[in-house]
Amino acid sequence: MTGSSTRNYPDLHEHLAALAKQGLLVTIDRAIDKDAELHPLVRWQFVGGLGEEQRKAFLFTNITDARGRKYGFPVVVGAIAANRAVYSVGMGVPVEEIAAKWDKALAHPIPPRRVNDAPCHEVVITGDDLLGEGHGLDLLPIPVSTPGFDSAPTLTATNVITKDPETGVQNMGTYRAALKAPDRLVVRMATRVGGAGGYRHYQKHQKRGDKVMPCAIVLGCPPYVAFMGPQKLPIDMDEFDVAGGLAGAPINVVRARTVDLVVPAEAEIVIEGLIDTEYVEPEAPFGESHGHVALEEYNMPMTVTAITHRRGAVIPSYISQVAPSESSVVKRVAYEPLFLAHLRDTLSIAGVRKVSLHEPLTGLLRVILVTVAKGTSRTEIWRALTGAASFKGDMGKICIAVDEDIDADNADAILWAMAYRMTPAEDIQVLGHRGQGHGPKREHGGDEDSTLLIDATMKGDLPPLALPKREYMERARAIWDELGLPGLRPQPPWFGYSLGDWSDEWDAAATRAATGQYLENGRISAARRKKGLKPETKFRPS
Repeated sequence: MTGSSTRNYPDLHEHLAALAKQGLLVTIDRAIDKDAELHPLVRWQFVGGLGEEQRKAFLFTNITDARGRKYGFPVVVGAIAANRAVYSVGMGVPVEEIAAKWDKALAHPIPPRRVNDAPCHEVVITGDDLLGEGHGLDLLPIPVSTPGFDSAPTLTATNVITKDPETGVQNMGTYRAALKAPDRLVVRMATRVGGAGGYRHYQKHQKRGDKVMPCAIVLGCPPYVAFMGPQKLPIDMDEFDVAGGLAGAPINVVRARTVDLVVPAEAEIVIEGLIDTEYVEPEAPFGESHGHVALEEYNMPMTVTAITHRRGAVIPSYISQVAPSESSVVKRVAYEPLFLAHLRDTLSIAGVRKVSLHEPLTGLLRVILVTVAKGTSRTEIWRALTGAASFKGDMGKICIAVDEDIDADNADAILWAMAYRMTPAEDIQVLGHRGQGHGPKREHGGDEDSTLLIDATMKGDLPPLALPKREYMERARAIWDELGLPGLRPQPPWFGYSLGDWSDEWDAAATRAATGQYLENGRISAARRKKGLKPETKFRPS
């Protein structure tokens, strides 16, 4: 239907204002080279030892290229998911309520509202204005994501829209697109099983004999729409409907100027064009989200037919490549609730408490941690592991079950659990005949992979973790701060706690020792001396 552009959801400009208000946006006004400096500068907050809570979005207002050319558009990086706090601002709810909001949106989608006039059409560039240096795509300050390896400035923060030529249902995915000429780019859509919805449309156009496929690449959607690109929805579910569910109201859309597609009315920039379904063109190298450089391969060339944008448009770019990154946060916040719901609700495994996707270096796809409650039967633990491994075809190469005291984000804690709670001969299974998935080995190369399942849970009670109890560590922390010693970032486990094999009598003895009364403990143990026992014979208080 058609209507006014009234809305009750934020666009990107309003989202940036909200981030700034909460101290989550850094504005850089000095000149920054988009080709060699911009992404490396933001990358430091992911590899420089900062905690996730210290990461922010970066808005660059003074963009140049390696040749000193100046651009008229600002660029923002990290505005969707520099960390979970940034993501939650876009979702309009605290982090702990994000999963429930996704569940509600999927269950109650709201179709978009068609409008006639839209901010994304305030400036329209077509025809000869798309040609030559400084025009068309070359007008846009698109960064080089991985300087030293990437072969082109590449669109990363995209919502790429295509349409099923048979059903008319649109798909919106986040796919990279390398700039090749002012009026040409090359789009990479995943061709693996369970890959890009847009690729299925491409195949249908080929089957019909169509020489081209209409496409719109959207930059700078309202956050509720931007979140749709990385989200994996059921086939033939229109992402605009789910975005409306997130907003609680219809998303405004408008027909594109030169292709038969609808796009977000409040988008910053829309690149319209036709993807060639006959010819393919070499694209990449490009630093990919699996953490390796994707080497050059043939992908889909697209001829640009129009570029439209709002006045004062801001160009977003994702920090991707080696995780943690912006793209991994986007996926993690969306995927973890899906895995938990699958194990707990679909498979009815009551003991599952949490599912965590390991982020650093592995990019979420390879390592899954399933946290289970104490006392969960081994049968249910193995059901949870196999369920996690099979839920998505490109995820879960290594699945590890851990207890609730293990911090799934702490690799040291995970290795500790494996070292002391796992018996390799009994607690490891290997499943064969798995596809490669998204990674440096090409998923369509024919090589099979396999899956490793590890039960690293306690099989019985263990002695306490040998660190001072929490109250003593906190008391010492206060003294540390009083002395002005270097700032601490406690890494769990940072205090000792019982793992089941501990008695009230031992606890009382420990309290006496910590309060200067060890002599009383000596009097108690003296009364328990025995003859004829081998040293290291266990003693249990009655």
